[in-house]
Amino acid sequence: MLQISYQTELIEAGCDEAGRGSLAGAVYAAAVILPKGFADDRLNDSKKLTPKARFLLRDVIVREAVAWAVGVVTQEEIDRMNILNASFEAMSRAVEQLKVKPELLLIDGNRFRPRLPIPYRCEVKGDGRFANIAAASILAKTFRDEYMLGLAEEYPMYEWDKNMGYPTKAHRQAILEHGLSPYHRLSFNCTPEPTLFDSIMG
Repeated sequence: MLQISYQTELIEAGCDEAGRGSLAGAVYAAAVILPKGFADDRLNDSKKLTPKARFLLRDVIVREAVAWAVGVVTQEEIDRMNILNASFEAMSRAVEQLKVKPELLLIDGNRFRPRLPIPYRCEVKGDGRFANIAAASILAKTFRDEYMLGLAEEYPMYEWDKNMGYPTKAHRQAILEHGLSPYHRLSFNCTPEPTLFDSIMG
């Protein structure tokens, strides 16, 4: 079972993002404050869970959390501020929306640039160690997946319903054939990989 929190005497919010490596769409982040004594053996890093398990756990988190929120930074904003800063901003936006003010933020990863006057700790692979970060990773992932599924209906040629905007071979080939959509991140290298490009052109 994951550790519930870092310091149980403080009001802690776990924070994580989803969509950082995607070629298209917004980056999402979530912040979650779990109640003292919260326990669910199924809770884990969202990447280690099936889609069905993630959505079942999302219902539990939304119902049981003391507070939760999701922050979004659009692809246009990503192009302006770069994806690293956009990820930090998405987490800050999520924290700002919490109905309960946290006293400590647990950030998944090794870097954070705070915009809010709240103490924080960076925890490498925190989504597999702390329940509140794992909960945030599940919310960020599921809400972003729903968003990408909506975009996939508008632009089915990129197969975002399967790749969620990430740079799969099929996604890059669709960019070559159809060009970029309004949702692609122009600051990213969205062109086909050289080996794929060479094989098509050769």
